Amino acid sequence: MKRPSLPPLVSGLRVGLFGGSFNPPHEGHMLVAETALRRLGLDRLWWLVTPGNPLKDVSGLPSQEARMEACRALIGHEPRILVTGIEREIGTRYTAETIRFLKARAPAVNFVWIMGADNLVAFHRWQDWRWIVENVPIAIIDRPGSTLKAAASTAARTYAAYRIDESDAPRLASLAAPRWIFLHGPRSNQSSTKLRAGSLKSG
Repeated sequence: MKRPSLPPLVSGLRVGLFGGSFNPPHEGHMLVAETALRRLGLDRLWWLVTPGNPLKDVSGLPSQEARMEACRALIGHEPRILVTGIEREIGTRYTAETIRFLKARAPAVNFVWIMGADNLVAFHRWQDWRWIVENVPIAIIDRPGSTLKAAASTAARTYAAYRIDESDAPRLASLAAPRWIFLHGPRSNQSSTKLRAGSLKSG
């Protein structure tokens, strides 16, 4: 298998990793990305378009290329955000394996895992979820309808002692895991599920 390529990286770079199916991508995703860039002081954000979520039905899922193109169209000309399908090159759908690969290839880069609060609710079902928490700082971005559920989730309760205050957001990327933060702010009611349902109705 061809060795996966990475964008140019330098020691100390602060890179957010924002993964998902993005079927389709929407303004809520963009808001999560923009919030992470601004509040965490990231240098780059990699938009990781997965081949398919192992916890979801992938039948009828548009091709990775089509979803990546939709993400690029949504992002526009934001130079700090890179859309990548590296998980297909690595040959995995699992976040833990992706992070292991990236940390091994770029040990001097400060990676931060980024996800919406809706994903934290079921995070304990992810493969090697404890390893993820204990090996990369995590930023949770608030999403409508998920604030209380996320705070009461298994992952949040298990690692409650490692949560840092929002005022420390700029420090997160440089902190050793386990460390995580819950960022509140502007939210969008859009969701991929709603958009797909609307598309089916209009069709």
